[in-house]
Amino acid sequence: MQPQIVLLKQGTDTSQGKAQLISNINACQAVVDVVRTTLGPRGMDKLIHDDQGKVTISNDGATIMKLLQIVHPAAVTLVQVGAPQPPPAPRNLDTVTLTASPSHP
Repeated sequence: MQPQIVLLKQGTDTSQGKAQLISNINACQAVVDVVRTTLGPRGMDKLIHDDQGKVTISNDGATIMKLLQIVHPAAVTLVQVGAPQPPPAPRNLDTVTLTASPSHP
């Protein structure tokens, strides 16, 4: 058996184990927390101010996620899974983030 060789770009984080798992969970939970408060009859609007000075107010999870600059790989994957789909499933991001969130009493 030959040793496994992995080539990574310089500066790539190679974290493993419990600390990385906790980091992934926290990143996904941050995405969930942003979207969760926009849902339902009491859903709140989010005001997003970008680098160019453009201000957007929305309560649509897909719009909010598109405007945020998410860089954590696990959080990016969560957002990509919930990316807008053709008309039969317009609220897919909301479904994905609610499914990813832990249940609260």
